[in-house]
Amino acid sequence: MLDEAFICEKCGKKVEKLNYSARDHCPYCLYSKHVDINPGDRQNNCRGLLKPIDIEKFKNTYKIIYKCEKCGEIHKNIIAKDDDMDKIIEISKKA
Repeated sequence: MLDEAFICEKCGKKVEKLNYSARDHCPYCLYSKHVDINPGDRQNNCRGLLKPIDIEKFKNTYKIIYKCEKCGEIHKNIIAKDDDMDKIIEISKKA
Protein backbone atom coordinates (compact mmCIF):
# COMPACT_ATOMS: atom_id res chain seq x y z
CA MET A 1 0.00 0.00 0.00
CA LEU A 2 1.42 3.38 -1.04
CA ASP A 3 1.00 6.47 1.11
CA GLU A 4 2.52 9.33 -0.83
CA ALA A 5 2.36 13.12 -1.01
CA PHE A 6 0.97 14.67 -4.20
CA ILE A 7 -0.20 17.89 -5.84
CA CYS A 8 -3.99 17.87 -6.21
CA GLU A 9 -4.95 18.00 -9.89
CA LYS A 10 -8.21 19.79 -9.02
CA CYS A 11 -7.20 22.58 -6.60
CA GLY A 12 -3.41 22.56 -7.05
CA LYS A 13 -2.59 22.30 -3.33
CA LYS A 14 0.24 20.16 -1.99
CA VAL A 15 -1.15 17.18 -0.07
CA GLU A 16 1.10 15.52 2.51
CA LYS A 17 1.26 11.80 3.28
CA LEU A 18 -1.42 10.54 5.65
CA ASN A 19 1.01 8.41 7.72
CA TYR A 20 -1.63 6.00 9.03
CA SER A 21 -3.18 4.71 5.78
CA ALA A 22 -2.89 5.29 2.04
CA ARG A 23 -3.71 8.92 1.21
CA ASP A 24 -6.51 8.65 -1.36
CA HIS A 25 -7.93 12.15 -1.73
CA CYS A 26 -7.22 15.85 -1.25
CA PRO A 27 -8.20 17.06 2.25
CA TYR A 28 -8.92 20.56 0.87
CA CYS A 29 -11.27 20.02 -2.10
CA LEU A 30 -11.91 16.29 -1.38
CA TYR A 31 -11.28 15.28 -5.01
CA SER A 32 -9.48 12.01 -5.61
CA LYS A 33 -7.87 10.35 -8.61
CA HIS A 34 -8.98 7.04 -10.11
CA VAL A 35 -5.66 5.24 -9.57
CA ASP A 36 -6.47 2.24 -7.34
CA ILE A 37 -8.16 -1.08 -7.97
CA ASN A 38 -7.61 -2.00 -4.30
CA PRO A 39 -6.81 0.72 -1.73
CA GLY A 40 -3.26 1.97 -2.17
CA ASP A 41 -2.25 -0.32 -5.06
CA ARG A 42 -2.12 2.41 -7.78
CA GLN A 43 -2.96 -0.25 -10.42
CA ASN A 44 -5.95 1.40 -12.16
CA ASN A 45 -5.13 2.86 -15.58
CA CYS A 46 -8.16 5.20 -15.80
CA ARG A 47 -6.46 8.13 -14.01
CA GLY A 48 -9.64 10.25 -14.19
CA LEU A 49 -10.55 12.69 -11.43
CA LEU A 50 -12.99 11.38 -8.85
CA LYS A 51 -15.55 14.06 -8.01
CA PRO A 52 -17.04 13.97 -4.50
CA ILE A 53 -20.82 13.72 -4.99
CA ASP A 54 -22.19 12.65 -1.60
CA ILE A 55 -21.34 11.66 1.97
CA GLU A 56 -22.66 8.53 3.71
CA LYS A 57 -22.53 7.30 7.30
CA PHE A 58 -20.24 4.29 7.72
CA LYS A 59 -19.95 2.62 11.14
CA ASN A 60 -18.61 5.36 13.43
CA THR A 61 -17.34 7.60 10.62
CA TYR A 62 -18.29 8.72 7.10
CA LYS A 63 -17.41 7.85 3.52
CA ILE A 64 -17.08 10.19 0.58
CA ILE A 65 -18.92 8.89 -2.49
CA TYR A 66 -17.12 9.66 -5.75
CA LYS A 67 -18.02 9.53 -9.42
CA CYS A 68 -15.16 9.31 -11.91
CA GLU A 69 -15.32 12.19 -14.37
CA LYS A 70 -13.63 10.02 -17.03
CA CYS A 71 -15.22 6.56 -16.84
CA GLY A 72 -18.25 7.16 -14.60
CA GLU A 73 -17.44 4.50 -11.97
CA ILE A 74 -18.63 5.12 -8.42
CA HIS A 75 -16.13 4.74 -5.56
CA LYS A 76 -16.19 5.29 -1.81
CA ASN A 77 -13.40 6.36 0.53
CA ILE A 78 -13.43 6.84 4.28
CA ILE A 79 -12.88 10.45 5.33
CA ALA A 80 -9.46 11.33 6.73
CA LYS A 81 -8.81 13.08 10.05
CA ASP A 82 -7.54 16.22 8.29
CA ASP A 83 -10.36 16.56 5.73
CA ASP A 84 -12.06 19.96 5.48
CA MET A 85 -15.25 19.47 7.51
CA ASP A 86 -16.90 22.53 5.94
CA LYS A 87 -16.38 20.93 2.52
CA ILE A 88 -17.83 17.62 3.77
CA ILE A 89 -20.93 19.43 5.06
CA GLU A 90 -21.25 21.36 1.79
CA ILE A 91 -21.17 18.13 -0.26
CA SER A 92 -23.68 16.40 2.02
CA LYS A 93 -26.13 19.29 1.64
CA LYS A 94 -25.91 19.21 -2.19
CA ALA A 95 -26.84 15.54 -2.44
